[in-house]
Amino acid sequence: MSKTGERFERAVAIMERLRAPGGCPWDREQTFDSIKPYTLEETYEVLEAIDNRDWQELAGELGDLLLQVLFYAEMAKEQGSFSINDVLDRLSKKLVDRHPHVFGEVKADTAADVKRNWEALKAEERKKRHGQSANDAKKSPHSILAGISSSMSSLLEAQKLSSRAAQVGFDWPDIESLFAKLNEETAELREHLREFPAPGPRPEARGVAGSGRQVIPEDLRRRLEGEVGDLFFVLVNIARYLLVDPESALRQANRKFRRRFQWMEDRLRERGAPLDEASMDELESLWQQAKQLEKPS
Repeated sequence: MSKTGERFERAVAIMERLRAPGGCPWDREQTFDSIKPYTLEETYEVLEAIDNRDWQELAGELGDLLLQVLFYAEMAKEQGSFSINDVLDRLSKKLVDRHPHVFGEVKADTAADVKRNWEALKAEERKKRHGQSANDAKKSPHSILAGISSSMSSLLEAQKLSSRAAQVGFDWPDIESLFAKLNEETAELREHLREFPAPGPRPEARGVAGSGRQVIPEDLRRRLEGEVGDLFFVLVNIARYLLVDPESALRQANRKFRRRFQWMEDRLRERGAPLDEASMDELESLWQQAKQLEKPS
């Protein structure tokens, strides 16, 4: 057995021991549902390490993510559903089946060719999964959107939904059409704002969260939520056209805001000035300074 194989088997054995009688009380209490939040948390920590280009940290975070796989597989084995061996067998089969240009006779000279083949193979797999063959798919139609989970982040779900629809030609013809759609959705949102209670939308008062919150009619609130959702959906499609991952783009924007805001806090702290007592002009001046400091020289 290879050294890698030995290490993997040791990790599997450790997980099995933790779940066995006399093992770890916390591990033994966990269920599929109870560790779902940890799986999501570990995934985001992997992305954080990649964004930071912290390769040593990434090795540890990937181990934490692998732990989630081992945890699920061990619980499944205990209830007789499947084992880690089934997970590995299905992964290996999928990798071989979806790379016929490597393990078969199919030709694919470019990454675009590979992607087209990959999508075609996934579509065929979806049909078979639902008891359809290529011949009877038309007789028993199945949604091309099937298999896209609603449990993933909304940005990722929007990206996958629009990408899947684009495979059958339901797409904007060019990026300018998307910008036109963005303007259209913005105009629709502004139209609904005509009904917003006076004096119109404004930020919550400084101080206690929720203080001074405006009361919005429920029907209007639902329509505004829908229009804002439409704006997000168009932005996700603009990102798709530009080959930008919307999740990653928003994470970077969040980090940029955090970095600049904390720089502002540090400057105010040096002056002995409480953040909540700073004027908007002072905050804006500090914000512009924070932006200038990040510009390449």
